[in-house]
Amino acid sequence: MSSAAFFFLLTGVLLNAAAQLLLKAGTNRLGVVTLAPDTFATTLTRIAAEGHVVGGLVLYGISVIVWIAGLSRVPVSVAYPMLSLGYIVNALAAQYLFGEAVTMQRWLGIGFIIVGVWLVARST
Repeated sequence: MSSAAFFFLLTGVLLNAAAQLLLKAGTNRLGVVTLAPDTFATTLTRIAAEGHVVGGLVLYGISVIVWIAGLSRVPVSVAYPMLSLGYIVNALAAQYLFGEAVTMQRWLGIGFIIVGVWLVARST
């Protein structure tokens, strides 16, 4: 995999992970989001007014553009597993930013993901 392809894919993964973290921060402020028919419009308005959610959606949009640049350089069977790296970033960030517990079993699973992504990346 070329360094340019790796750069685009990794940047896309990191932007995607940051978007998830912003969305979570937004939901922490919003509380439980209920999509009941009678409150649907009000709920959408609250979501649209939450800055973290808006920021997360913007980052998602940027990540899609960057991801397309990466996909244009490598097969999707190589690129798509790279998204799994977001698990690592989000586990670390969720533990640090939100105080979420990341158990040893979860870290073991993340370790398997890292090995899998490494194997797939080396297959090109």
